[in-house]
Amino acid sequence: MSGAALGLEIVFVFFLALFLLHRYGDFKKQHRLVIVGTLLAWYLCFLIVFILPLDVSTTIYNRCRHAAANSSPPENNNVTGSYATVTPVTRQHPCFKPWSYIPDGIMPIFWRVVYWTSQFLTWILLPFMQSYARSGGFSITGKIKTALIENAIYYGTYLLIFGAFLIYVAVNPRLHLEWNQLQTIGIAAANTWGLFLLVLLLGYGLVEIPRSYWNGAKRGYLLMKTYFKAAKLMTEKADAEENLEDVMEEVRKVNESIKYNHPLRKCVDTILKKCPTEYQEKMGRNMDDYEDFDEKRNTYPSEKSLVKLHKQVIYSVQRHRRTQVQWQILLEQAFYLEDVAKNETSATHQFVHTFQSPEPENRFIQYFYNPTVEWYWECLLRPWFYRILAVVLSIFSVIVVWSECTFFSTTPVLSLFAVFIQLAEKTYNYIYIEIACFLSIFFLSICVYSTVFRIRVFNYYYLASHHQTDAYSLLFSGMLFCRLTPPLCLNFLGLTHMDSSISHQNTQPTAYTSIMGSMKVLSFIADGFYIYYPMLVVILCIATYFSLGTRCLNLLGFQQFMGDNDMTSDLVDEGKELIRREYLK
Repeated sequence: MSGAALGLEIVFVFFLALFLLHRYGDFKKQHRLVIVGTLLAWYLCFLIVFILPLDVSTTIYNRCRHAAANSSPPENNNVTGSYATVTPVTRQHPCFKPWSYIPDGIMPIFWRVVYWTSQFLTWILLPFMQSYARSGGFSITGKIKTALIENAIYYGTYLLIFGAFLIYVAVNPRLHLEWNQLQTIGIAAANTWGLFLLVLLLGYGLVEIPRSYWNGAKRGYLLMKTYFKAAKLMTEKADAEENLEDVMEEVRKVNESIKYNHPLRKCVDTILKKCPTEYQEKMGRNMDDYEDFDEKRNTYPSEKSLVKLHKQVIYSVQRHRRTQVQWQILLEQAFYLEDVAKNETSATHQFVHTFQSPEPENRFIQYFYNPTVEWYWECLLRPWFYRILAVVLSIFSVIVVWSECTFFSTTPVLSLFAVFIQLAEKTYNYIYIEIACFLSIFFLSICVYSTVFRIRVFNYYYLASHHQTDAYSLLFSGMLFCRLTPPLCLNFLGLTHMDSSISHQNTQPTAYTSIMGSMKVLSFIADGFYIYYPMLVVILCIATYFSLGTRCLNLLGFQQFMGDNDMTSDLVDEGKELIRREYLK
């Protein structure tokens, strides 16, 4: 079984990342490099989360072996043979090899490859690919040129800071930094940036995830929120349609001015291919190919303006398509939630649908998930399941908050994560250690990653399911994951006292910690920022609990769903009316 667990998890995590990317991305329409870059970023980050518990159990076993070797009785030193010293020690130190043990030398190489690949993606490749995917250029060379120009300031800033630091080190005679120390400083800088964002996202997720399940168990809550979303989405849908009409009007003018024998006609044809089919047909009927472009003295657009128009067409078409798909999905959700509300008072305990799904269901699903089972689940069991799940997640959140505020205390050990791991370490229960580590870091990851999937920055960053996420947002999510995952894992190792800089014990570090280098080079970060900054999660949790961010957005004019707000009530009524109109069609 040596190394088998590692191989199984590598394969499983790959298909997990592929499944999630298929849900949000569009394999058929998006560029292959965008799909590959995003898949690699997601895969590496998920892989770190899944493999780290194996690293912890392997490290605990190695510590036991070293402790057993160092506590060999002196009277056995004169006995020939290695087995003479091991046998009595084994009775004192039951160092059973875990089933998922990874041989020495594999994990350091594995972590080094995974970590530096993810850092190359997040700081160099993915930002370049973002600009490349968003560019309106008509050739590969043009897109590369645009991407290099847009990233010149981005890359130049980091080079300027790094160059100034090297000059400072060279001039100051008291500082003698070697390559390993410079590498550690670079890692610390990246982790500090990631930890700053990590605490913000974690504070939101620790409260919002349990609350979303608790509210989901309330009767009528999901339906009211769906009505609210319908009103907002209709406004966005109308704005997307208006924007598309304006852009298509610009395309029509360009199409009529630049004829078939104009040098820029190929660029216009490329733009037309990105337009919806109905607009292509309309413009094709109005096209007079027998006119030469030089017969009239018209003012022709430049190639630069066509590049800008091409970029606008790509954006407006993708946004229009996304709002159309989301509207249809939201209608199905609203109709289904209305059916749930109607069926709650059913005496037959049979779930009746107002609209049957146009796609035939699987026979296996139809047999086991029949109308009776569906009624009991939707109208009776699911609310209670959501309540129980919300309570369990709330307990996990309290444990995380307590541990984040107390993990620096080693005598006594106050971090509950460290207490659980140390209790299991005394009995060398590796299965329990791996399960406890996996559940802990998995919950932390869900709180952080789910926030990344939920947040929306206007129309620039938005992860939309059902294959409606644009290339820019997919690549940006990959960048965020690669920057958040390393500090997330270091924070987890600190919570469990597996990081020697936190436990202050001269023990063997995990392979993941060893590639980060010694933070003693930057003691003010290792002993200050890394320890005390995570305590701010308490303030962020309180702010999220009282919905301070939501209230601020409402004051700024960005409508958010709030039960005690007049604007929310108006939008709910508006959304209900919109759903009713669609129901009558």
